[in-house]
Amino acid sequence: MNFNELYKFLHELQQNNHKEWMDANRKRYHALRDDFIAFLEELNRRLTKHDPAFIPKPPREVMTRINNNLLFHPNAPTYKDNFGADLEAGKEQASFYVHVGLGENIAAGGFYKPPNDYLKRIRAAIDYDGERLQAIITDPTFKQYFGELLDTGKLKTAPKGYSQDHPHIELLRHKSFAVARYFEPETVVSDKYMDELVETFKAMQPLRNYLNQAMSVEG
Repeated sequence: MNFNELYKFLHELQQNNHKEWMDANRKRYHALRDDFIAFLEELNRRLTKHDPAFIPKPPREVMTRINNNLLFHPNAPTYKDNFGADLEAGKEQASFYVHVGLGENIAAGGFYKPPNDYLKRIRAAIDYDGERLQAIITDPTFKQYFGELLDTGKLKTAPKGYSQDHPHIELLRHKSFAVARYFEPETVVSDKYMDELVETFKAMQPLRNYLNQAMSVEG
C-alpha cells in the first residue's frame, strides 16, 4: 500500500470536497481503496496467525464509507478525509479498528461507548476480579502503547448496584473500555507500519481477552 499516495489523494480531496472532483477522480479513489483493502487483508492474516480466536470480517465489508452522512450531519463536508475499518467480526467481541487520515492515524480497540447491557456485564466482571483489569491497564507495555483507557466521561456517582466505596469504583465509573494508539504520518508511510499495527494488537490483547470474557457471561 502506498500511503503517500493515499495522503496525497486525501489532501486534494480536502481542497476539492465536492462530487464533481470525486467523479473525475473516482478511478483513483477505487484503486487506493482496493490497495487499502489488500493491506487490511494481509493485516488480518497476521493477526489471526497470532491469535486464532480473532475472527475478522472481510475488509471490503467493513471499510468505512468515504461519504459523510449528511442526513444526520448536514454541515459536514461531502467526503471524509480518512480511510478506516473495524476488523472484528465476532458477535459481542471487543473491536480492533484501524484508521488512516489527515487528522489522525489510529489503531484502537475495546468497547467505545457500549450499550448498557455491555456495560452491565463488564462492570460485573470488574466487581468479580477488577484487580485483573487493573493489572492489565497498569502493565508497563500497556502504558507504553496506550497510556490509559480512553476518557469518554465517567459517571459522577457509582453505577446502580455498586457502592461508592467499592475497591474498583474508578473502573466501574467508566462509560467506555477502549484504548487507542496514535501514529505519525511518517510511521504510516514507512515499511514498519504493518509491524507496528501487529505489535499494537498484541499489546491490546490482554484487554480484549478480559472484555471478551466479560461479554461471555449474560448480564
